[in-house]
Amino acid sequence: MTSITPIKVIGNTAVQVTGLSLDSRAVRSGFLFAATRGASTNGHLYVEQALANGAGVIVCEELPAKIGQATYVLVDNASQALGYLAAEYYDNPSKKLRLVGVTGTNGKTSIATMLYQCFMALGHTCGLLSTIKYSINGVDSTSTHTTPNSVRINELLADMVNANCEYAFMEVSSHALHQHRTVGLDFNGAIFSNITHDHLDYHTTFKEYLYTKKLLFDNLSNDAFVLTNNDDKNGKIMVQNTKATIYTYSLKSVSDFKTRIIESDFNGMLLDIRQTEVWLRLVGKFNAYNILAVYGAAFLLGKEHTDIVKALSTLNSVDGRFQHVKVAGITAIVDYAHTPDALQNVVDTINALRTTNEELITVIGCGGDRDQEKRPIMARVACESSNRVILTSDNPRTENPDEIIEQMMNGVSPQHFKKVLKITNREEAIKTAISLSKEGDIILVAGKGHETYQEVMGVRYPFDDKIILIKNLKQIKE
Repeated sequence: MTSITPIKVIGNTAVQVTGLSLDSRAVRSGFLFAATRGASTNGHLYVEQALANGAGVIVCEELPAKIGQATYVLVDNASQALGYLAAEYYDNPSKKLRLVGVTGTNGKTSIATMLYQCFMALGHTCGLLSTIKYSINGVDSTSTHTTPNSVRINELLADMVNANCEYAFMEVSSHALHQHRTVGLDFNGAIFSNITHDHLDYHTTFKEYLYTKKLLFDNLSNDAFVLTNNDDKNGKIMVQNTKATIYTYSLKSVSDFKTRIIESDFNGMLLDIRQTEVWLRLVGKFNAYNILAVYGAAFLLGKEHTDIVKALSTLNSVDGRFQHVKVAGITAIVDYAHTPDALQNVVDTINALRTTNEELITVIGCGGDRDQEKRPIMARVACESSNRVILTSDNPRTENPDEIIEQMMNGVSPQHFKKVLKITNREEAIKTAISLSKEGDIILVAGKGHETYQEVMGVRYPFDDKIILIKNLKQIKE
């Protein structure tokens, strides 16, 4: 373990720690409580509650005015210290697995999940930490964050070790990197997918967002590998200071791993990967990049070319990522696209597959309490690439959904006004899209993807785009 040098220690250091927590409500007798500073709260405000619940050790950045009976460890950064402590407490599980992290704006979930699926198909025992779910050898649990806190990460990795997992694949978000959640982990490899406009509500500037992502690669050892998207101009920036061995993948530029799309339709696509043709049940150029990242990582982890392409041919689309069905002659697509670039990729894929006879009707919203700058851009992308657009509510959270829609309207140019409808109720928006469609048309419902809820004023109400879309298609069109 990388050493933690305390500024000051008060109390007995020979105490037995029975658990770790950064949530004072979860503290039990003998626990170590880390007073971390989050985006919306400060753990130092809850030291007294942690002590009341039985905390034996307090790790903090400032000592309380009143010192209790616990042991106090004063450090420069409690979040960073907790990462190392969590790794040590759980006996450094990341060192007992081959751990690969995936970061980028778009594609993290697909790449991590398909790596997990691929290695399971290759006969390995594996674990997955993703936005959608946490999985250990096919046993799933609900995901709470794209990347959980450092205690939970190490707990899950320890569970994987106990289940005899050989590999673990995890999404690494910019929030997690900024908040030191991955400190203390030993990555065997890391993948960079791409970086575009997102999370500027949190990171303030694109440069800060970019360099936060870069931390994953800066902290790799010289025994690790980096696999970076060579078609993204920021891919080279990501690996500038890394000690790891650098490999590249691409569809356009010269790289270590390259592919081309031979043919594509709504049923899948045929790729040429290293002079081998492989048919995939996945659609779109963005998925070609994802698949190539999976292939490259598998190859760098020592798998044989022939075995990898066989495993890739068995993969299905990830939940909420370009999932499509055909009902009554209408193609309905649900996708998680919630950034301008992701939406552009999806509508470009649809438009490349359709003829001029079908109309594309796009239902799109933007989440509340998140980056407001992308709202007009999302609407503009939808309008420029669709025949009809319905602006609706996503997860408004604590914001007024009508105000979010009006901010989106600021990106709609006058020539597109006639093609746009504003319907705040998301189910009504989906029903309207269906009523406007005719046989052969395509309906895209974007933004929420795999989510099974809609969050309004702190309450999560059941809402699943896929279920609502298919149910109403059957009712209205059949």
